[in-house]
Amino acid sequence: MAASTPVLDGVFAVNKPVGMSSAQVIRDCQQQFNPSGFFKPMIDQQRADRESESKNQKKKRRFGKNDIRVKMGHGGTLDPLATGALILGVGRGTKSLQSFLDCTKTYETIVLFGASTDTYDRVGKVLKKTAYEHITRPMVEEALNGFRGTLQQMPPLYSALKMEGKPLYEYAREGKPIPREIATREVNVTELELLEWYDPGTHDHRWPAEDATTFERNFAEQVWKIEKDQLTKEKRTPEEEEEEKKALERHERFKQKADENVDALVYDKVNKRKKHSAKEPPLMSGALGEHPPVKQEGGRGSNLIPPPHDPNTPPPWDDKGPPAARIRMTVTSGFYVRSFCHDLGVKVGSSAMMAELCRSRQGDFVLGTPNCIEFSEFAKGEETWAPLVKDALDQWNSKPKPDLPQQAPGRARPVWSPNRAQKSIESPSSPRKRKASEEPAGTKPLSPKRKKSASPKASKPAAETAEEEEEWNGIADDDAPASAAKSA
Repeated sequence: MAASTPVLDGVFAVNKPVGMSSAQVIRDCQQQFNPSGFFKPMIDQQRADRESESKNQKKKRRFGKNDIRVKMGHGGTLDPLATGALILGVGRGTKSLQSFLDCTKTYETIVLFGASTDTYDRVGKVLKKTAYEHITRPMVEEALNGFRGTLQQMPPLYSALKMEGKPLYEYAREGKPIPREIATREVNVTELELLEWYDPGTHDHRWPAEDATTFERNFAEQVWKIEKDQLTKEKRTPEEEEEEKKALERHERFKQKADENVDALVYDKVNKRKKHSAKEPPLMSGALGEHPPVKQEGGRGSNLIPPPHDPNTPPPWDDKGPPAARIRMTVTSGFYVRSFCHDLGVKVGSSAMMAELCRSRQGDFVLGTPNCIEFSEFAKGEETWAPLVKDALDQWNSKPKPDLPQQAPGRARPVWSPNRAQKSIESPSSPRKRKASEEPAGTKPLSPKRKKSASPKASKPAAETAEEEEEWNGIADDDAPASAAKSA
């Protein structure tokens, strides 16, 4: 495609395939975009900006980010198990991705009854199996009434469950009590509908083949007991509510920061030491259990879901098996679809897991529309994807842009205290030196050198603390706000 016209910045969406991480989608798109004529003006502009940088700026550029590529990010992570609308931003369009973290989303999920797993989906380990013969469609439709409107939802066992810097299961392994209640979040379900009911023996969905260990089952029971106690006990005091609110805010801030910074710009480190020969055989990824090895195609985030079960393998039940249901929901940001599936199983007196998940809409981006491109189109070459991307970007640039915050909130500045100042002056072993900007008006500088080194530079938004960084599990889920990195 001709590059005479400057390429458009903006936002579009792709239909993410199953088994692929959101970051790998960006890497695959960049592999197509970087050498293309369509994005050549953007690459040329970046190259010109690099040439005008000072030596200090070039030194500050970290290893692995020296190569020039199309700037990309996404506006909400999709779990590898999930498919559907994944919003991508290119160029200046990445600045608009923040607005999609809090928008309304529509999902379609298949709930499989009869068993629960540690991940609340079909790729985890089976924690327990329960009776399912009594489950009927009217019973499930009645149970859905308890999930409409505003409710408090607890995250899955292994999603965002770290306290004071370590995962919950480490407390259980050490025999220590969990330090505080598990933070729930308020979510809103505006639409909830049972689309299709699968009677036993009429579907091919199965439980995982691997069972959890005794320790993992005991840990799950402990967390479920805490959840039940939180929902049934008396209301917490205002002080407890405030502490829980602060903990949840820290979790959300870090998750949002990860969305913006960790995966918003995806770079692969360049290995300059070893050059692979074209004659070398492709690497293989070994499979677990009886499954044959599967060829690893694409990048490291391409095949993250185990291969489907062999249809000739007998199912993990002796009768016709459990029923399943396909359910559509429209929810606010932060909703865990897999937690909904797990809780629905408990509601009907059994267990359940998420077998499939598709995000059919996020904001104004809907599957099957021109602004949501099928991912398979990018493998067909620039002649195929360039017109589709151009139409989607034209559509984005023709509509009003969402209001975005002018500046990310920074950490509050320390309050000046005379006692603190005196203590820092008297303590020669203190490694921290107070900045001149922290001194109140009228305070005499400690030395002329300090006064001379005072800098009028604007304060940089503070990064999260190490404790806050470890409060999130690092894997964004199907739906929880994330732009970079498991929230369903």
